[in-house]
Amino acid sequence: MSIHSKTPFFAHETAIIDEGCAIGEGTKIWHFCHVMSGSTIGENCSLGQNVMVGAHAVLGNNVKVQNNVSIYTGVVCEDDVFLGPSMVFTNVINPRSAVVRKNMFIKTLVKRGASIGANATIICGITIGAYAFIGAGSVVTKDVKPYALIVGNPGRQIGWMSQFGHRLNFDSNELAVCPESGEQYSFKNEFVEKLNNNPG
Repeated sequence: MSIHSKTPFFAHETAIIDEGCAIGEGTKIWHFCHVMSGSTIGENCSLGQNVMVGAHAVLGNNVKVQNNVSIYTGVVCEDDVFLGPSMVFTNVINPRSAVVRKNMFIKTLVKRGASIGANATIICGITIGAYAFIGAGSVVTKDVKPYALIVGNPGRQIGWMSQFGHRLNFDSNELAVCPESGEQYSFKNEFVEKLNNNPG
């Protein structure tokens, strides 16, 4: 049962929801989560066990956050982002215990539809492109192109992924087809884009 009986979202009784945050309709907030004042969570999101959403962090609609993820101040996730179990964001580039840098938080942007795998680490100040796929355990230190597949430490690009999460294999005409959706993709000028076509 929701601890906020007059709200359109669900929060488990062990969740802590501070005053002054915005939470969209249909969102589910599970055991031992903490949503801090000033944060924004969109519609139909899911926050797994032990998730923290920091002050002024932003989650779009339909964001799926798995267990043990902290989304710190300065992090913005657009619609349809997936954050895997125990993945890590940072928001200060040079932290020191004895030096207060709360006014030096650096923004990190995760664009629409991107997936970040379990135990990956995202260094602050970068943009992860739309529908990019960050492999489990990767350490991402620089901007990621849309649809890019990133693995390793430090993270390096080894290919491209479709919106449905399948590896894209481009032919001699620099075209690829997602095996699940049938949608076609083009590779041009070192970038991938989905073509506006109807799979037949």
